[in-house]
Amino acid sequence: MTSNRGVGTELQPGSNTLGEVLRLSTEHLAAKGSETPRLDAERLLAKALGLERIELYMAIDRPLAPPELAAARALVARRARHEPLQYVLGEWGFRRLTLTVDRRALIPRPETEVLVERALALLAELHRPRVLDVGTGSGAIALAIADEHPGAVVTGVDISTDALGLATENVARTGLAVELTRHDLFQGLPYGPWDLIVSNPPYVDAADLPALQPEVRDWEPHGALSAEGAVEAVARGSVDVLAPGGGLALEVGAGQTGTTAALLRELGLVEVRVTSDLRGLGRVVEGRRP
Repeated sequence: MTSNRGVGTELQPGSNTLGEVLRLSTEHLAAKGSETPRLDAERLLAKALGLERIELYMAIDRPLAPPELAAARALVARRARHEPLQYVLGEWGFRRLTLTVDRRALIPRPETEVLVERALALLAELHRPRVLDVGTGSGAIALAIADEHPGAVVTGVDISTDALGLATENVARTGLAVELTRHDLFQGLPYGPWDLIVSNPPYVDAADLPALQPEVRDWEPHGALSAEGAVEAVARGSVDVLAPGGGLALEVGAGQTGTTAALLRELGLVEVRVTSDLRGLGRVVEGRRP
């Protein structure tokens, strides 16, 4: 699994200890362009062996049995083809939850955890709020809100039947009560009235898709990444279905917060504010219906 030896090539005798496989996997992933090759290799080997990452170092000199070696090599080979680590692992942490993830929906990201944080703040004074998650994807936002605000009555909508299938699996996995419905955000939003509408809509400009990292460009669903006018459609659609005092929280792309905030004010929303992500970039725009 080194940079000068294909992943499919048999390791030489004596090179199949866990420590050696970890080293070779790290070198191979680094040569393939991984930004975090050691971390990726640790996660992949832990997955293949059914261990926690810390447990790898408690058995670092243990030789791997042929089935273990084959499982590890298969996972590393997938990651070396720039398949996102999250898809290779098949699950990923989001807030307090561990969710199933695959190519049917976008990977839950730290930026979206900031969106959930703001959504929860908007709901803080409400005992049993009605919440609509537009473009629910894997169900991450809807499920996180249901988990952290147990009184919330949460509905997630998406136009993708594949995404809704994945979200349904995550509802079953977490045991949280979230209703899921197929709906096209460009046809307006379903009537609540809602105390909160939250959305991570497709906001990448289609012209920017070719320049994205291959992990994103070649693996994540383009319909969830880019759909012209989606942010505006959610904002405009919210006006008629928000309850008085109800909140709207949107995740948008870097550089899009100014125009989005202006749109919310144009639509008559008040208390409009922008929150930055962990990198200090404006990411979440919110407002309230008077």
